[in-house]
Amino acid sequence: MLRWLARVFAALTAAAVLGGLALGWAVWQFRAPGPLEEETIVLIERGTGLRTIATRLEEAGIVADDRLFLLGVYLNRAERSLRAGEYAFPPAASGRQAMAILRSGESVSYTLTVPEGLTSREILASLEEEERLTGEVPDPPPAEGTLLPETYAFHRNDTRAAMIERMRAEMDETVAALWAERAEDLPIETPEEAVILASIIEKETGVDGERRMVASVFHNRLDRGMPLQSDPTVIYALTEGEGPLDRALTRQDWQVESAYNTYRIPGLPPGPIANPGREAIAAAVNPDETDYLYFVADGTGGHAFARTLDEHNRNVAEWRRIRDGAGD
Repeated sequence: MLRWLARVFAALTAAAVLGGLALGWAVWQFRAPGPLEEETIVLIERGTGLRTIATRLEEAGIVADDRLFLLGVYLNRAERSLRAGEYAFPPAASGRQAMAILRSGESVSYTLTVPEGLTSREILASLEEEERLTGEVPDPPPAEGTLLPETYAFHRNDTRAAMIERMRAEMDETVAALWAERAEDLPIETPEEAVILASIIEKETGVDGERRMVASVFHNRLDRGMPLQSDPTVIYALTEGEGPLDRALTRQDWQVESAYNTYRIPGLPPGPIANPGREAIAAAVNPDETDYLYFVADGTGGHAFARTLDEHNRNVAEWRRIRDGAGD
């Protein structure tokens, strides 16, 4: 009897030792560098089970054995903490690292840049073209001047509606902050008027150093009761924000009947003609102090500014000479 008990005890001891060795080997494998040779991105959809996750990691070459990954997750009691998302796994990531990445919830981030001066319809078109976003865009589009042009980070399967709300919130916050720091005695009375003027400034110049100078021209004209005479407002009157005008503007266009035609109406148009960026809004509420009343393209991408009509006419003649010479 004693001999039999001794044999049973020896067998159990051996089994325990072998089991311990096997478990130790599995833990070592879970922590050892994995087979992945280059960074790989894997998408884990909501509702994906742990076994399916393990299989996908093996198929992607991130772990060598999905069963060892499962065992490691169970030993760490992490089976309920792996999160859906799109994850980047670095080369040679261990099973333990892969588990930590899936627990972090730190999905791969992408960026969408919305340029300054787009209309709301143009911004929605760019959202529709971004295939990693989901959901529909609103129809009709948000009002002009309510979406802030900026570079936005997002994750795969974020919704287009959520992106639009972020743009709205950023615009509201930006306008409120800049309006609170506005210069004194401006000829604009509300934040809404600041955005309208900023949208015109944005469409008139893309040169950073000119925005406040262009703003000064429009402020000086508003102070004197002069029409703004801004070509971009006429273009908006003709296109209604659908997109760019597919031809050159003509003198006849300046006569179009529209509340947005600043050659015919006094003061500001009834609404923005685009979505201005932060710098254009800042220029609208803190313009340079100048005596300029006119500006025209100077052939270098910037503008020539003038205090009098005679000076402006000379600048216009010079611009025409440069333009006509460029067409030779």
